[in-house]
Amino acid sequence: MSLAPRAVLVHRRTPYADVLARHGTRGAAEFFLRTRGQTLDDLEAADERQRAALAAVAAAVPPDWRSGTLEREDLPRFLFAPEDVVVVVGQDGLVANVAKHLSGQVVLGVDPDPARHAGVLVRHRPGDVPDLLRRSVPDAAACEQRTMVRAVTDDGQELHALNEVYVGHRSHQTARYVLGCPGGREEQASSGVVVGTGTGATGWLASLARARGGAVLPGPTDPALAWFVREAWPSRTTGADLVAGALPAVPGEDELTLDVLSDELVVFGDGLEEDRLLLTRGMRLRVGVSPRRLALL
Repeated sequence: MSLAPRAVLVHRRTPYADVLARHGTRGAAEFFLRTRGQTLDDLEAADERQRAALAAVAAAVPPDWRSGTLEREDLPRFLFAPEDVVVVVGQDGLVANVAKHLSGQVVLGVDPDPARHAGVLVRHRPGDVPDLLRRSVPDAAACEQRTMVRAVTDDGQELHALNEVYVGHRSHQTARYVLGCPGGREEQASSGVVVGTGTGATGWLASLARARGGAVLPGPTDPALAWFVREAWPSRTTGADLVAGALPAVPGEDELTLDVLSDELVVFGDGLEEDRLLLTRGMRLRVGVSPRRLALL
C-alpha cells in the first residue's frame, strides 16, 4: 500500500527569535536596540507574520495527509521521503537551502509577508496553499524544473546547489589550483571560482558578469551553467586567460576541473559556508550540471 503524501513545512528562525536568544529577555533586547536608535517592533511584527503563515499552512494540509515541521538548521539531519511535498515558508534563500537536500520532491514556496512582492522562488501566499497542495501530487511532472550545479571530489564527496558553488580559500585569500575547462588548462592564483545556474543569475553571478562586461547568463530553467574566476592574476607561474565560460547541459560532460595546489580549499553552495567540502593538495574537483533538478510548483 502506497503511503499518503507528507507535507514538510520548512522555515528558519526569525531575527526576532535570534535577538531574544542573544539577550535573554524581550526587555533586555528592547533596551539594547533602543539605546542604539533601533526598535524591536519591526522584528516582532515579522515574527508574528511568520507564525501566522506557518499556522495557516499547517491548517491547510489535507486531513488524509501526514505532516511535519522542520527548521533550516535541522536540514542536514532530516531524511526526505519520495512522497514528500516540501512547503518552504520564508524567503527565496530558504528554498535554495532546501533544494540541495532533495531528489525531485515537489517544492512549494510561500511568502509570509502579504505586504511584500512575492519572491522568485517563494511565489505563493498562505491562502493559496490548500489548492496547491491538492494539485502538487498529480501535477508533479508539470512543475518548473530548475537546473542545479554539482561539485564532486575524487574521493567521492559531492555537493549540490541551486544558485552557485564557490571553490577557494575559506577566508577568500589566494587559492592555487590548475583549472581545466572546455577551452584548455591553466595554473591559476585567484580569489576562487564560482559556478552557477540560471536561478543564481540574479545574485552573485550577476555581479561577476557585470565585472566581465555583461557576460550572457543562462535562464532559470536553461540546462547550462556559467563559471567565473574571481580576481585571477598572472605571474611567472600562473595565468589569467581562462576566467569565464559556460558549461553545457549534459551532466558529466565538459565539466570544470580544479586540481588543488593549495594546502586546503573549501567548496560550499548557496552561501552556506558551514556546510562545505574540504579539498587538500593533490585532490581533484569536478563541477558541472547536477543530475538533480528543483521541482518548483
